[in-house]
Amino acid sequence: MSEKTGVFICTGYGIAEALDIEALCKVVEEECEVPYCKTVESCEGSGLQEICREIEAQGLERVVIAGVSPRAYDDHLLPSNVLIEKVALREHVVWCQPPEDEDTQMLAEDYLRMYLAKVEKTSLAEPYQPEEELSKVVLVVGGGVTGMTAAKEAAEAGYPVKLVEKTGRLGGWLGRQHKSFPTSAPFRELEDPGIDELRSAVESNPLIDVFTSASTSSITGAPGLFDVALSSTAEGNGNGQELAHFRVGSIVQATGWQPTDPLASLPYGELPDVILSVELEEMFRESGKITRPSDGAEAKSIAFIQCGGDAHVEERPYCSSICCMTSLKQALYLTEGAEDAKAYIFYEFMRTPGQYEDFYRRAQEESAVFLTRGKVEEVQQGPDGKLHLKAADTMPGGELEVAVDLVVVAAGMRPNAADGEAIRAYEDAKLATTNAESDNLREEAAKKAEELSAHAGTQILNLEYRQGPDLPTLEQEFPDSHFICFPYESRRTGIYPAGAVRQPMDGSASRNDATGAALKAIQCMEMAGRGEAVHPRARDLTYPDFFFQRCTQCKRCTEECPFGVLNEDEKGTPLPNPTRCRRCGICMGACPERIVSFADYSVDIISSMIKAVDVPDEFEEKPRVLAFMCENDAFPALDAVGKHRLPLSPFVRVIPVRCLGSVNSVWITDALAAGFDGILSFGCKHGDDYQCHFIKGSELADYRANNIKKTLEQMQLESERAAVHQVQITDYAEIPKIVDEFMEMIERVGMNPFKGM
Repeated sequence: MSEKTGVFICTGYGIAEALDIEALCKVVEEECEVPYCKTVESCEGSGLQEICREIEAQGLERVVIAGVSPRAYDDHLLPSNVLIEKVALREHVVWCQPPEDEDTQMLAEDYLRMYLAKVEKTSLAEPYQPEEELSKVVLVVGGGVTGMTAAKEAAEAGYPVKLVEKTGRLGGWLGRQHKSFPTSAPFRELEDPGIDELRSAVESNPLIDVFTSASTSSITGAPGLFDVALSSTAEGNGNGQELAHFRVGSIVQATGWQPTDPLASLPYGELPDVILSVELEEMFRESGKITRPSDGAEAKSIAFIQCGGDAHVEERPYCSSICCMTSLKQALYLTEGAEDAKAYIFYEFMRTPGQYEDFYRRAQEESAVFLTRGKVEEVQQGPDGKLHLKAADTMPGGELEVAVDLVVVAAGMRPNAADGEAIRAYEDAKLATTNAESDNLREEAAKKAEELSAHAGTQILNLEYRQGPDLPTLEQEFPDSHFICFPYESRRTGIYPAGAVRQPMDGSASRNDATGAALKAIQCMEMAGRGEAVHPRARDLTYPDFFFQRCTQCKRCTEECPFGVLNEDEKGTPLPNPTRCRRCGICMGACPERIVSFADYSVDIISSMIKAVDVPDEFEEKPRVLAFMCENDAFPALDAVGKHRLPLSPFVRVIPVRCLGSVNSVWITDALAAGFDGILSFGCKHGDDYQCHFIKGSELADYRANNIKKTLEQMQLESERAAVHQVQITDYAEIPKIVDEFMEMIERVGMNPFKGM
C-alpha cells in the first residue's frame, strides 16, 4: 500500500461499543500494510474538519474514512486533491448488526479491506477539456411563447441566444389567440395573451439573434460543441437554402404542439359547420365575431364537444390540459353582448385545475352557458340548416337533443416532436431490405420498415447521432425524460424540451417551463465548461476512457447507451462525445472486452474490491453473498435499513454501483471464483415512469441477468445463485426480507462448490 495512504476510523455513533477498534486497526496496519491509521470521535462537523487538517499535515494522497454513510458528508469540505473513500460502519454495520459479535466484526473488517483495495486502484479525475473552446450560446428551436420566454430568460442572464422559428413570425399558437385564461386574482376575466409585448422584448434584445422562416437542417457535436446549420423554410425563396452556420453550447426544444384529430364518429371535415376550437379562436381574433363557414351567417348558438368526442380514445388517452378552459373561454366570446346567444358544453370530465376553478365558476354564472356531462353520439345537418346533436348519459338523465348553428370540437394537444430512435430503426430496416443476407432476413426487414414508415421524413432537430436524428419519445410521442426526478432532462444531454412539446400545458405554465429549461441549458454549459457531468451524477469529473486496441466493433456500447454518447466511424468503432456523457457506466457493463473504464470506477477496481473480501472456507459454515446496489435508490435504501435498525444478514457484502446497467458480467465470475455463494443485484424500478435514473440501466440489467443464469448453468451451478431485484428508495423494509429469502436459498442449495479452489 502507498506510503501516502491513511485510514481514519470513527469511534462515535456506537461504533466503538459494537466493534473491536483495535482489531480493525490491526487489519489496516498489518494485513493491508497501511502506514497511517488514526481513530477519531466523529467524522462530521468539527470531527471532519480535524480529519481534513490531519490529511494536510500528513501529506496523505489516498484516504479511507470509516464512519458514517458516504451520503452524510459535506463533500465540499473535503480536499479535492486527495482520493477519499467512505465506509458506512454506522449505517451498514453497527446499526443493522448485533454488537460485539464475530460476524459483525468480520463485516466491518471486510469493508475496510474492500475500500482500501478500491482507493489503491483509483486515480484522481482529470476533467475533460477539449482543444476547442466550449460555446456558451443557447439555441432555442421554436418561436412560440415557450421559445420566446426561454430566449428572453437566457439573454437576461447574460447568455447569447439563437432563436429559430419555422414560420415567418414569432408567436406560435398563443400569438393566434384572441384572449388568454386569467392568470391573476380574482381569476375571472380573460386577459391579453401578452405575445406582442414578449415578441418586442425578444426582437429588441441585442443578445438574441432571431431567425424566422428557418429550421435546423443539421446539428452535430455535443454540449458546448454543437454545430448548427440552418436552412430556409420560406416558400418560393430557395426552400432548403442554407441560411447560417454557428456553434452553440446547449439547446432548448420549444417546438410546441398541433391539434389532434377528432373522434372518427364526428363529422369534422364532412360538415363545414363542424370546426375545431383552434379554428374558432383564429376566426374570432381576426374578425371579432363567430360565423358559420357554410354561409358566413353569424352563429348564435354553439355546441362545444370536449375531449375530441371521447376522453378515452386508445390513441390519445391523456388529458390535453387546456381543452376545457378553451371551451369555457370561447363560450364567453359568444355570450358576451349577445342576449339571444346560447352555448352548450358537453363533457365527460371538466378539468380546470388550480385557480382556474374560479374561472369555471365565472362561466357557470352565465345563464346563456349550459354545461352538462354527456356523450355526443350523433351530429347531423337538419333541413333548417342547423346542426342537430344527440347526447346520451347526460347529467339530467336520458338523452338530450339540441339544434345549433355551429359545433366546435375541443382540439387536443399533440407534441411537435419526432422519435429519433424510431427514425433510426426505420432507416436501418430500409437499408437491411437491400443488404440482408437471406430472403427471410430481407422479409423481416421489409416488414419492420413498413411498420415504422410513418416516421419517414419527420425529423425536426436533425441531430447527427448514431441513435437517431431527434429525441427519443414516449408512447404518446412526448420526448422521453425522467419526469419524476429530472423533468427538464431529455435522453440527449444538453437538449431540453420545454412547453407543450414536453407535456400538455397552457401559456402560463409554458412560460414557467421555459424558464426552467433555460436555466437547465445554462447549467449544462457551465458544467460542461468545468468538465462536470449534469444530473444525476452532477459535478462528476470522470468520463469514460476507451482502450480501442481491443475493440471488436460489437456495437453494444453504442446501441445500449441511454444518452446517445457514442457515434460510430465507418468501421463501427465507437466515437465518444464526452460532454454528452452522464457517467452511468452502462457502456462499461455492456462491453464484453472490458475496454471502458473511469478514473474511480472500472472493471479492475470493482474486481479488486470483490477479491479483497476474506471468504471463509466451507467448513466454517459462514456463507458470503455479494450485493451490487444502485447508488440512486438501493444504496440509500440500505442507509435507511440501518437508520431504522432493521436486522440484516451479516454474510452480505455490498458494493455500490453507478447504475445496475454498469455491472459487468466478469464481476459475477470473479465473485464465484473468489468463493462467494451468491450474487444479489438491486436496481431502480423501471417501466413507463422510468424510475431508473439512467432510463435503461435497470432494464438492461434484467435482460443481462438471463445470460448470467445461462453462464451459471454452464458452470454446473444453480441459476438461483444470481438474482436481480428492483427497489425504490422507500422500499428499505423489503431489502432484509429479500436478503433473508436469498440466504435461505443458499442454505438449501449449499455452499459454492468452487470455494477454496
